[in-house]
Amino acid sequence: MRTAHANSSDSSQRSATVKTEVSLNGMSGKKIVADVVECGTGTPVVFLHGLVGLNEHWELVVHSLSKRARCVTLEMPLLSLRKSDCSIQAVSAMTMQFIDKHFDEPVVLVGNSFGGHVALRVAHERPELVRSLVLAGSSGLIERTVVKGAPVRPTREWLIEKIGELFYDKSFMDPGDVDRAYALLNERGGARAMVKLSKSARRDSMADDLGEIEHPTLLIWGKEDVVTPPSAGQGFTELMPNAELFWIENCGHAPMIEAPEPFAEAMHAFFDKQGYPIGADS
Repeated sequence: MRTAHANSSDSSQRSATVKTEVSLNGMSGKKIVADVVECGTGTPVVFLHGLVGLNEHWELVVHSLSKRARCVTLEMPLLSLRKSDCSIQAVSAMTMQFIDKHFDEPVVLVGNSFGGHVALRVAHERPELVRSLVLAGSSGLIERTVVKGAPVRPTREWLIEKIGELFYDKSFMDPGDVDRAYALLNERGGARAMVKLSKSARRDSMADDLGEIEHPTLLIWGKEDVVTPPSAGQGFTELMPNAELFWIENCGHAPMIEAPEPFAEAMHAFFDKQGYPIGADS
């Protein structure tokens, strides 16, 4: 395991940021290495990214929340998964494994897009691992795929168009994310993994299971989300017994990037409502 420490620029309010690599057992028997970033103390909160997401996409939200909670971002190498490891079920199983290994109490699961779907799977299959849920643009109910017709070797232009669809304000699209995705998807099997994971999620409807997920749930939804449209957020609210919906205007499928301040404010209000204690770093 490789570990690095970086001091926060606001060290008086937050503990050091710790970066590690963790090894998880895939369904194939292969060891899957994931990147983990942790900071803050208090109620444990685990952040799960989307299909082309990164830990760093949560940075601004984590900066705010780590003043009161133990924030852990888990970055799975989704586009490098192959065979039986490449499914919503396999990724959910590895996420449960991670929580089992690294926490001695239930966690708040925060997930965007595919990561939200994983959070729902974990909450349904292992409810004792989860304290509450925060879902942003989650799949699992209504989703318009952005990878339909993906070429075997996607061009940079195709990626710019597809990643751009995730945002209402295209200026939030990071060219570095395009470069990273371009490199991963042009590795052998990379584009196939993206399509396979996307299909796996679309076929795994949670509609019949949502009523059984009784955890307090905050839904944070961009009003301009074209991937999981507003009707999806409304649908989750109606089907989940303890869900509340927070809308963000002029925002697309990645509100933690486009609107990190209202996203964090909604989480703080939700945590206050649940009575979660303030961490020692506040």
